[in-house]
Amino acid sequence: MEKKKLHIALLFGGNSSEHAVSKRSAHNIYDGMNKDKYDVSVFMFTKKGYLLGNKDSMRIFNGEDEDKVVAEATATVDFSNPLANIQNISEVKDIDVFYPVIHGNMGEDGTVQGLFRLLNKPWIGSGITSSGVSFDKDLTKQLLTLHGIRNTKYVVVTPENQAEYTYEKCSKELGATMFVKPARQGSSVGIYKVENQAEFDKAVKEGFHYDFKLLVEEAIDHPREVECSVLGNRSAKASKLGAIKIPDDDVFYDYNNKFVDASGVEFQMPVELPADLTAEIKQMSLDAFRVLDNRGLARMDFLVDSNNVPYFGEVNTLPGFTNISLYPQLWAVSGINYSDLIDQLIELALEEFDDNARLHYDFVDLGKEKLPEKKDEIK
Repeated sequence: MEKKKLHIALLFGGNSSEHAVSKRSAHNIYDGMNKDKYDVSVFMFTKKGYLLGNKDSMRIFNGEDEDKVVAEATATVDFSNPLANIQNISEVKDIDVFYPVIHGNMGEDGTVQGLFRLLNKPWIGSGITSSGVSFDKDLTKQLLTLHGIRNTKYVVVTPENQAEYTYEKCSKELGATMFVKPARQGSSVGIYKVENQAEFDKAVKEGFHYDFKLLVEEAIDHPREVECSVLGNRSAKASKLGAIKIPDDDVFYDYNNKFVDASGVEFQMPVELPADLTAEIKQMSLDAFRVLDNRGLARMDFLVDSNNVPYFGEVNTLPGFTNISLYPQLWAVSGINYSDLIDQLIELALEEFDDNARLHYDFVDLGKEKLPEKKDEIK
């Protein structure tokens, strides 16, 4: 008997600064899926968070102007309906696995994971709590520090404490050169290198456009950017390591280098590092994956200083799958091709769903409510 195809719902887009990146990732994943194994429906979240149906999403997928399609699709929507933003998920039936390719806000912060949980369907990637904590760089660093995983020193600046955190105060603790970054953004969005009060003030002001919690972080001396991909659930494995060398006149590996113009970036896949350093970074990656309770996939980013000391940078729980994205490239050089990687991610989603289905919840009948006897008030 011919094995039934799995029906995969591929979700992309979203109201985040990585909307366009998500579209590229989704295209690559769609093309990389073995259509003999999977039927694939696509759903795009618009920049305002409205979920287009499969038919309209495919129009955009196939090259039609996004703004035009969105305008047509939303012209008659009754947004007084509390389910209006997600009602189109019912356009197709019998979805077996949700595959979110929504980078940043809504995709990596636990939002769509909560939707999948309500729908009682398997999904690729981490759970609700794990996604939310991993997306918050402050909470991530707190957990890593608690478990002895080395990361850079930092302070948190909010609108409430902004007045007390001047450049002078921060630099005394963190050094003259620092980085200011939103706690909950991805792909180097809103990150600024600062070396004086004016740059610091500008970075904080701009940073608050992206988040109300900013990290002011120490700078590592002449760092190398090293990446490690992790694959698995409770039993995970680490890929070979990769490194990124950016042009000398660029400050850091920013959004432009990642997604717009990577022509000046040198990717070393895999990178040859001293054996002890390689082993340490791989172990730190697996330790972080476990501590953060990640599932399925994650890309771990590190900075290695001039003394070959690695510092954990951040975790990406739904890393990019564009043509130059590091997560699939690292697995390719580690012996897992693109199509097989997708297969394994889908298998891990089903495995995690089945695992969680074995958990028990007790529902106790409380019976008639019994209240404590009231005593007379003391006069």
